[in-house]
Order: sequence, then structure tokens, then C-alpha cells
Amino acid sequence: MTLPIDFITRTRELLGQDYDALEKALEVEPPVSIRMNPYKQVSGVPVSDDPVPWCATGYYLPVRPSFTFDPLFHAGAYYVQEASSMFLEQVVRSYVKEPVVCLDLCAAPGGKSTHLRTLLPEGSVLVSNEVVRTRANILAENMAKWGHPDVIVTNADPAELGQFTHLFDVILTDVPCSGEGMFRKDPASREEWSAANVRLCADRQRKILADIWNALKPGGILIYSTCTFNTEEDEENVQAIIEQLGAEPLEVPVDPEWNISPALKLANPVYRFFPGRTRGEGFFLAALRKSEDGEGEVFRKLKDKKMKGKTVPAFPRDVESYLRDTSRFRPYWTGAENTILRMQSDEVARLVSLFRQQSVRMLSVGIEIGELKGKDLVPAQALALSVELNRNRFPEVEVTQEEAVRYLRKEALVLPSDTPRGFVLLIYRNLPLGFVKNLGNRSNNLYPQEWKIRSFL
Repeated sequence: MTLPIDFITRTRELLGQDYDALEKALEVEPPVSIRMNPYKQVSGVPVSDDPVPWCATGYYLPVRPSFTFDPLFHAGAYYVQEASSMFLEQVVRSYVKEPVVCLDLCAAPGGKSTHLRTLLPEGSVLVSNEVVRTRANILAENMAKWGHPDVIVTNADPAELGQFTHLFDVILTDVPCSGEGMFRKDPASREEWSAANVRLCADRQRKILADIWNALKPGGILIYSTCTFNTEEDEENVQAIIEQLGAEPLEVPVDPEWNISPALKLANPVYRFFPGRTRGEGFFLAALRKSEDGEGEVFRKLKDKKMKGKTVPAFPRDVESYLRDTSRFRPYWTGAENTILRMQSDEVARLVSLFRQQSVRMLSVGIEIGELKGKDLVPAQALALSVELNRNRFPEVEVTQEEAVRYLRKEALVLPSDTPRGFVLLIYRNLPLGFVKNLGNRSNNLYPQEWKIRSFL
């Protein structure tokens, strides 16, 4: 599929003699890369000896395997992510040294959020937000698979979160854009591109930034990124942040061998990835610091809204045994009928109190332990995938790859005859995959219906 004529004209004017290398690169297959989950180090992950140089846990793969049918992918052992986007790591390592409250504003499907949760100092809380509900559900699934407990997944408009004055130390705005950097990965994006849409995206991005700016603390870090090449959505928006919002642009250390390009317009420190020059897709990033002017403290004494007319069940006596270390987590009931049990840290709890007061929709908070159904507390898939799971609490059955794929398709499994009855944790390559309920003559597959694999080999 040919490139849009207006795109060729505009981009050739920007790049000059370098444009031909970009156009040639856009006609070949993009590199395949993954990022490892350091909390779930197991054998069998399709790693290589070809690391992504700006990411300590990123690797290029020589070919694209069938990730859909790799149980380790579904268990959260790694995330399939475009290599250029992993440059986020250099900003966090340079400027985030202490525990923070961090917001990933436009987070679906979860690549940068899972990366942030790996990079942030322990004691930090990550709020992963997505305004589109269907995409927010995918985000919640991917964050559950990554397994870190100190995450809140929200489904809110940027203006809703912008009302929380000076709440966040770090905000990542990987804003919706015209998608020029995805032309070879997503050919349909070529058909959707137009110069008018570039202008529309640039205006929408500025509105998003204006809506969320109040929520960034004085001295806080804003990370602005797109997957596009034009200067309207990139350098010009960064300049607007500096001039209109009073931000200070920040330098990010770069190795010259990475072949990351500087600004095409204006003189601010920005970081550009061009196919054919850098080994990845098109990407743009800038880091900025909010000025120290301004006062305000969002945390104050608030009371949760009372659940009038609803009975709160007693906590199961052994619920704390579900986690490896319960000293920093406390249980609470959620759901329309108070039947879903979660565990959360104090750091997460105080954010939850704020969000509840303003009716911010939260899809996932802390660790979902299970749902009360009759007399049973049915353990949640998120519990199986949590890095805090106490594996000694449940009997385990190791499964083969074929059995694991059947489980992920939500098909029935036959367990060994000596398997204890009750809830059983399935293990693949020593990594928890999910729960079944063993009834003796058969087992009930508890894998979430909405997560199941629907394709076939």
C-alpha cells in the first residue's frame, strides 16, 4: 500500500535527504521485540542474545513466534512491545529516584504501564487509565497478568483526573495521535491519515495536556510521547507546554550508537526514533518538569461513602494466607453486592478513597482475591497471576503446553487421579497459570471467559 501523497510531501520537506531511507524502511517488516517481567523469571521465554540497548529487560527476536499459543505470555512472563517505546526507561531511571504516585493517562493496552510498574521504585503506586471502556478492560487484563499489587486501573476522562490538584509526581501522556510511526506495522493507518487529522490530533493533544496539568505536582515530571513524525504533534506541542504551562524541558542521556534523532524544529531536547535509522518503529518523546510554583495538597481526611442497606460479609479466617506477605495489605469487599474480596496496600487505599469521593470508575484495585459464591470464596485469576500469591496455600498441578493451551481456551482438563478436591492451581514451567475446581470426576475451568483464546493453531 502506497504512502499518502500529502504525507510524502510534508515529511520529505522535514527530513530532506533522509526521507528516502525512512520510506524504504516503511516497506519492510518491523523488528519484533519483547520485554521481560523481572518478577516472573522462568525458563522457556523466547529471549535472544540481541538486547534492546535502551532497555535492560528488552530483547529483539529473530522471528515472530505465535505469542497467542505461548502460555508464558498469558502468565505474564513477558510483554510484546515495540522497541522504540521502551526508551521510556531512560527517563524514569534519570529522574525518578524515590517512591512516587504515577499516572499513565492513555495507557491501553498496557505496554508502557507494565514497563512503568517494573521501573518505579518500590512503594510507588501506578494509576493506569484509559478513557475507552473496551480498551480499559484490555488494560486491566494486561496489568493483572503483569502481577504487581500496587496498581489501580481507572476508566476516566483526563478532565476527571485533572480535578485532583497536585496528586501525581509523574504523569505519562502517550497521547492519541495520527499514527505515522505505525505505517508499516498497521497498514490501515495509512488510509486513515490526512493533514486535517494531524491538525485535529494536535489540538486534541493540547486539550488533554491542559485537562491533566493541574493534577501534576509542582516539580513533577511530565513525559509526553507520540508515535508520529510531524512537528505539529511533536515539537510544537512540546513548545506549547513550555510556553503556556511553564514547564522546563529535560535532557535524557542518550548513547550516540542508538541513532536517536534530535528535534526537527525548535531547539528543545526531544528524542525521535525513525525506522531506517533506529531499530524500531516511529516514536517521539520529551520529558518536562513542572515549575515549583503553586501550592495545594490533594490528600486530606475523607470518609468513604457508606454502603447503605448492604450487608458486608465477614472476611474468611484464612484469607491472609493467600498472600506471601500480608503485613502491608488489608482486605476489603467490593462489587455491587460486596462479594468480591480484594487486598490493598495503604498507599493504594488512600488513592482509592479519593477516587471514590469523585466517582472515578475503577476497574481494578490492588489484588483481587476472589468472589464469594454461596459458601465458597472462588479464587480470582488475578490472584493466580499476582507476584504476591502464596503458592503453598493451594495444591498445584503442572501442565504441558498442550494442556495449558486447552486451559486458556477454557476447555475442560482431566487432572491426575490423586489431585485433592477443591481449588487447584495450574502451573506451567513453574509459573502459575490459573485455577480450576477439582470435583473428583471432572474439573471446572475457572479461566475468565473474556480472556480465553479464541483462535486456533
